[in-house]
Order: sequence, then C-alpha cells, then structure tokens
Amino acid sequence: MNSFEFDFHDLEIDAPSIGRLLGYGEGNLYNVFSDLIRELLGNASRVCSVKAEYRIFHAAEWNDKAKTVTLTGVVFRLNDIVYKQLGKAESIAVFICTAGPEVEKLARQAMEDGDPLACCIYDIIGSAIAEGAARLLHDKVRKAAELMAMNITNRYSPGYCGWDVSDQYALFALMPDNSCGVSLNDSALMSPEKSVSGMIGIGRDVSFDPYPCSLCHRTECLYGKPAAGSYDLSPAASK
Repeated sequence: MNSFEFDFHDLEIDAPSIGRLLGYGEGNLYNVFSDLIRELLGNASRVCSVKAEYRIFHAAEWNDKAKTVTLTGVVFRLNDIVYKQLGKAESIAVFICTAGPEVEKLARQAMEDGDPLACCIYDIIGSAIAEGAARLLHDKVRKAAELMAMNITNRYSPGYCGWDVSDQYALFALMPDNSCGVSLNDSALMSPEKSVSGMIGIGRDVSFDPYPCSLCHRTECLYGKPAAGSYDLSPAASK
C-alpha cells in the first residue's frame, strides 16, 4: 500500500482555473465573480484533507472474449474501451483518492444559508481538488513504473467509458477498509462524493494518451470534451 497526503498548493488550483470550469473565460463575466471565487477557494484550501492510496497487483488473467481482468481472484468486467487501453498491462495500480468531506460541508452550509452560487462554486472546487489528487497520484505511479522500466496508461474509473459502476465493489474489495476515509453506498457511489477511484495499467507495451476524451461518451464530465491541449494529463504536465 502506498499512501499520500497532498498539500492543497501542490494541486495547482487557482481562481482562473475554477472560473474556466464554471464556464467563465477571461473577461467581464469572470471579473464579476473572481473575488468570490478567490474567497471560496481560500476557505476550501484551509479545510480540505487531500489523500490518496494505491496498490499494485499482477494482472493474472486477461479474457479477450469477456473483456475481463482478474486481480488476486477478483474479476473486473471492463467493457471494450477500457479493456483495449489496459489489455497489455502486466500489472494494475488500483487507487482511491479524495478531497475529503470538508468542502462538501462548505457547499451544504452555503445552500442552507441561501447562497446557491457559493454552493455551486464549492462543488466545482471539490471536484477540482479530487481530480488534482488523482493527477498527483498518477504521477506517483508513473515514477514507480519508471523504476521498473515500465510505462503506464491513463487512469480509468468504474462508471466511465462504458465500465459499469458496480465494479466499484470489486475495486474497493482490493483496498483496505475505509481507505482514505472513502466508503461506498448501496448504489456504488463514493462518500465523500469528491473522490476518485480506478485503475492505471503498468507494463512494457502500454502507452499513455495525453488526450483521452475522445474515448469517453460521458456528457456530464467536469471538463466536458475540451480541445486537445486544454486539459493535459501527460506526465510532463504533472511535474
């Protein structure tokens, strides 16, 4: 088990980046909300508890017909897209990371106080923190793989790219109970909500695609389907 606690400032989240996620580019609309975004971002930075963990498992059995992989006896049904990306991996890093529950509490309090705009901004900030933690963890896995003269893939999560969200139960079964303080409910949704889990392939014959959005058909993604280069997950971008 490899465990990390990240400092908020390591996530490289600032007011302009949150503004862009809200749909505001440079200009009058962003300027109207910039002070509020900075204030709420400051509040979130002081309370969030950013944690991440991963374990590496040997990919014992790949089934091309069923599109499954078995890790220590646990079977994952990956679907075509994820199977194609991970199918040459020799090992799999299973991970969980979270922004913690604190930013969600700020969002709920803002809504209770009758401030839905602040609630919305806190919600976006929480998602950005969780994604930032996943990016930093991804870089940790990349560095570990390099020590073994291996490459890595993009990270993939149940619920994306046609991979059934119910495989969250299998994924969590491979991690310690309450890993990073994250648990699953009866619908396979994580608590705290601002958390990310998934897999990263490791091997000599796998590769990293810095612009994976074309693989995914999800429409409610935080980042939408940005133009190539606008959301770079490459190892260079995470340094």
